[in-house]
Amino acid sequence: MRPPARLLLGAGCATVLLLPGAAPALAAAPAPALPAYPAHPHAAVQAAYGHAAVQTVDGHTAVQAADGTKGQELPGMPSALDPQDKDAPCTLASKETARKQDWSRQRLDLDRVHGHGTGSGVTVALIDTGVAPGAAGLDGRVTAPGDAADDCVGHGTFLAGLIAGDGGDSPRVAGVAPGARILALRGTDRFGAADAARVTAAVRAATDAHADVIAVGVALPRRDAQLTRAVADARRAGAVIVAAATPDPPGAGSGDVPSRTYWPAGEPGVLSVADMLPAGTRPDDSLPTRGIDLAAPGAGVVSGGPRGDGHYLGGGASVAAAYAAGTAAVVRAAHPDDSPDTVVRRLTATAYPADIPQLDPYAAVTTVLSDAGAPAGRAAAPVTVRDTAAADHATGRATLFVLLGSAAVLAVLWTGYALSRARRRGWRPPTPAISED
Repeated sequence: MRPPARLLLGAGCATVLLLPGAAPALAAAPAPALPAYPAHPHAAVQAAYGHAAVQTVDGHTAVQAADGTKGQELPGMPSALDPQDKDAPCTLASKETARKQDWSRQRLDLDRVHGHGTGSGVTVALIDTGVAPGAAGLDGRVTAPGDAADDCVGHGTFLAGLIAGDGGDSPRVAGVAPGARILALRGTDRFGAADAARVTAAVRAATDAHADVIAVGVALPRRDAQLTRAVADARRAGAVIVAAATPDPPGAGSGDVPSRTYWPAGEPGVLSVADMLPAGTRPDDSLPTRGIDLAAPGAGVVSGGPRGDGHYLGGGASVAAAYAAGTAAVVRAAHPDDSPDTVVRRLTATAYPADIPQLDPYAAVTTVLSDAGAPAGRAAAPVTVRDTAAADHATGRATLFVLLGSAAVLAVLWTGYALSRARRRGWRPPTPAISED
C-alpha cells in the first residue's frame, strides 16, 4: 500500500475514533429546531385543557380538567327557555362566583389585550334576548330600548359581559372590550325563540343608532329577503357585523343534522364565528355548517347574568361570536381609520392558523397590516430572541475538540510515515534533487 493511501486510511480511522468522543459534547447542545407549523402562543393553556370536558349535573355545569379533576362548578346559562311552560320562572340568580379566570380568557390573552385597548368610545349592538341595564360589570354602559331591558332568559346579558363587561367585583372575568358601550336589541321573544322579523328590525335599529359593531347571537335556518337587505344596509352604513355560525344546540347530539348555512352569518361580508373547545376542535354536539370564518372559545366560558352578582358557565357559537365582536370593538377603537372590511380582514388575517382559523385578539390589535391586507408585523410588541449562548458554546467546544484531535492524529501519521521512509534509507538524509540547469 502506498504512503498516501495509508495516510488516508489512517485519517479515516481517526475520524471514526474521534466521533464517539465528540458525541457527548454535541448532545449537550440542543438540536436546532426544524421548520414547523407555528406553535400557538398559549400552547401551555391548550395542553392543560386539551382534553377538557364540560359536564352538567343538577343544573350546574363544570369544566373537567385533563387530569380528571373537577373544575369550578357554576350554574349553566341557557340560550332559551321552554316556551310551552308559561309558568316557568326566568333564569334564577346564581349564588356562585368564579374563583379564577377561565381558560377562554387565558387563551385569548385578554390581560395583554387590555394593555393595548379596551374598546372605549365604540358602541356594540347586541341582538339576542336583551340585556339587563343594571347587570354587574355593565352598569352605566347599556342602552336597552323597549323590551330589550327585560332579559328573562339571561343569555343576552351573559354575552354582553363577554363583549364589554368589566367583571365588577371579579375583574379577572372581564370581557374583551370593557370600555365599550352596549346597545341591547331583542332578536327573540321573551323565551329566547328567534325569528327573522325580530332580527331584521334589530339590525335596522342598530344601523339607525350608528352602531360600530353589530353582534348577532342568534342564527336562523332560512334566509330572509328583508334581513338580507337590512344586513347590506348596515354594512354600507359602516358597521362590522359578527354573527353566530349556528344556533346554540339544545344539548343533545347533532350527528344526524345535515350541514346547512345559517343566517345572517351566511350573508356576504358578515363574519361567521363558530365555537371551539380548549383543544381547538368543535364540540361534539355543535351543528354542522359551511362558510365559517373564525373559531373562538365556546365551551365552559364564565360570565354574569341579569340578576345578582353570581356567575354562570355557557357555551355555543353565540359565545364565540361575542368574543369576536368584543375583539372587533377593541380593533375599531385602536384603528379608527380602518374600514369595516379592513377590520374583518384584520381579524381573519391575524387568526391562529388551523382547520378553522382561531381568533387571536392580541394579534388583531397589534399587527400592522400591509397594503394587501396581509400581516406585515406587530406594533409595540416586544421581540424575544432565544438565548442560544449555551448551545453555541457547546457546539464550539465540540468543533474545536474534533479539529484538534484530527490535527494530532494527522501529525502522528505523518511522523510515522517520515520515520518509515528514513528507515528504508538507512537513516541517511534524502538525496537532494539535481537541477537540469
